[in-house]
Parts: sequence; structure tokens; C-alpha cells
Amino acid sequence: MTRRGELVIGLDIGTTKICVIVAEVTENGVEIVGCGISPSRGLKKGIVVNIDVTVESIKQAVEAAEAMAGVALDSAFVGIAGGHIKGINSRGVIAISGKNQEITQSDVDRVIEAAKAITLPADRRVIHVIPQEFIIDDQGGVKEPVGMSGSRLEAEIHIVTGAVASAENIIKCATRAGLEVRDIVLQPLASSEATLTADEKELGVILIDIGGGTTDIAVFVDGSIRHTAVLPLGGDHLTHDIAIGLRTPPQCAEQIKRQYGCALASLVVGEDAVEVPSVGGRKPRLLSRQMLCEIVQPRMVEILTYASQEVKRAGLMQQIAAGVVVTGGSSAMTGVPELAEQIFDLPVRLGIPSGVGGLKEVVSSPMHATGVGLVLYGAAHLNQHRFSRPSEQSLVDKIIKRMRQWFSDFL
Repeated sequence: MTRRGELVIGLDIGTTKICVIVAEVTENGVEIVGCGISPSRGLKKGIVVNIDVTVESIKQAVEAAEAMAGVALDSAFVGIAGGHIKGINSRGVIAISGKNQEITQSDVDRVIEAAKAITLPADRRVIHVIPQEFIIDDQGGVKEPVGMSGSRLEAEIHIVTGAVASAENIIKCATRAGLEVRDIVLQPLASSEATLTADEKELGVILIDIGGGTTDIAVFVDGSIRHTAVLPLGGDHLTHDIAIGLRTPPQCAEQIKRQYGCALASLVVGEDAVEVPSVGGRKPRLLSRQMLCEIVQPRMVEILTYASQEVKRAGLMQQIAAGVVVTGGSSAMTGVPELAEQIFDLPVRLGIPSGVGGLKEVVSSPMHATGVGLVLYGAAHLNQHRFSRPSEQSLVDKIIKRMRQWFSDFL
């Protein structure tokens, strides 16, 4: 198949699923050309716990995406999450001493480096450095300082850090599955690319991405990200509660959650019955959907309450004018937006991926928010290769080439 544009691949390594999305960057924008999904069996709460099993899951998703897109995949922008993720705000200051005190790109780079000069433990690495705003001679709110004049330049940035081991394991899994890692991207940052509008980011918005093992939070104010956090709670906890409460196998609990789950019991009308498979060869039972919702609602209240407390702890709740956007696989459950409105006392909407063309109906679900966001992020950073690693063969080739050069020097 002939492609006119460059391909961008997003690899969403989640706790419950591995998703590979293939997009083509054309003159008309980003167009989806393939999607592959496989069950994830090697992660727990967003962290790799079994590399071999994770690699196999990634390979299955890659093969499915290649079959749909009709192309071979060799690199990807990879999402990362987990309880080890920490976000902090920092500030840097420099003096402008250039000609006419005009700010150059070199000055911007210097002030960001100054803001990045924080002490990190040896077991942590910087994943993202995101400028929030620049301040020139006490005049804040500047987004593009290059070309402006001033004697003092300050930068406020948001630094996202993660555990070195967790990041390395993510990279290792993707590499073993045959994909070069072009960059690792914080999952809520990726999800925001696909679900939030520029107006929402400007007015102030909270993004809550409820995944299988974790719930990711990102807060935007004045067009910039102000706070990020990852909660070790997600849809798997709902499934576990259903399995225990209804005494049914976990795989059946997952199916019941997807088909009949409701996060707000008051929305259940009538006496709907749910057939619940039993364990140990016992006969299935019929239970009311109301009972199922009474199991699901407390856990969803806990997740959303923790998210609300996290934003309040960051001191940003009063700056949220655009409300809340909930996305991720578990947000598709009936009643989640309504319950979130009660807890946050703000308008809430469901985050459906947008901003792409092509086979967009294939990814028009909250569960694909991170995957679509990864290809949108990748399309905006096509020349970025932060984590590429040479293969053993390429390393041998380099050694041979170097030896040939040595020999030629002596001839």
C-alpha cells in the first residue's frame, strides 16, 4: 500500500489492554489507518511485572494493527503511567545581556535549563518538561518570549518524573516487540491531546482518565498544564468488587460490568435482572441490576473523590471554569459523568477522541483516548527520537565500519 504521508504509531500499554494505533500524517491532518488491540497480562497498576508476557501482548496488538493498516510497523510513541509518576512545578530565572536585550531562543533554552535544575533521586528520571508561562521583567502570561525585549526572563515549567526502572521496562518491552521507542509520553498528557479543546485548557479544566489499573489526572489552566497525578485505582478494582460481591469469576465480572454496570444507582429504572454465572459448577443466578449498581457506585465514588481531593490539594479547584472531562475505558459506564458532577459540583462531559480522520469510527470510544492522543502527540513531534536504541546488528555494523576506517588510514 502506498502512503503519501509519514506514519505515526501510538502504543498504549495499559493494565487491561494493549492498543496500537496507526495514523498517517497528511496535508489534511492526522488520519487513522489501523488499530490493534490485545489483552494485557503483564502489568499491574500501570507497571510492568512480567516482561515476557507483556512483549507477547504487544506483538499481538502490533500484528493486528499491521493487518488492518497494511504496513509494517517499526517505531512508536509509547504511553507511560503508574503510581511512580510525579509532577512538580518549578521556576528558573536568568538575566538577558544580549544585543538590545532582545530575547533569543538561546535565552529561552537557558531559562528552561535553570528551571530544570532540581535535585532528583538517582532512581528517578525526567519524562517531560512542559513550559507553562514566561515572565519578562515581572510581566507574566507570556507564551512566546523570543523577539521581545527585557532584562530579566523567568520561566515556570511543569516537570514530570518517573521511576527509572519502570520507564526502562516499558522501553525494553516495546523494543523486544520490534518497535523503536521514539518517545515515552505521560498518558494523561496524551489523552488531553485527543479529548480537550483549546478553550477548555484556557478556561481551566480537569481531565480524569479512568483506566484499568490507574486513574490519571491532568489539570490545565490558562492553556498550560498545571498539575499531574496518577492514582493507583481503576476499572480493575470495580471488576474485583463485582467478582467478590456477586461471587462470580473475574472474567464474568468484567463482562457484567461492561454490559450492565452503572455508576449511579438512581439511574436504574425498573427491575432489570442480570444473569450471574456462579463458581464451582453451580447454576447461574438472576440478580437485580440495582444490586450490581450498589456494588459499583461506592468504588466509583472513591475514585472520583480521590481525584477531587488531589485537585484541591494542588490549590487549583477555584481556577476550573470549564469543568471536568472524564475519559478512559471505565468512564464509558452509564452514570459516570452524572456521578462526577455530584462530586465535583462542576459541569462534566465524556471525553471522546477527536481531531483525527480516516477510520475515526474505529477509535471513537473513551477507551482509545490515550492511543489517539499518542498519535496526535507524535504528529506534533515527528522529528523527536529521545529513546532510540541501536540494535545489536547495527552496533556490529558500526564496529566493522570503524575498523575499515582504521585499516584505510594505514594503507
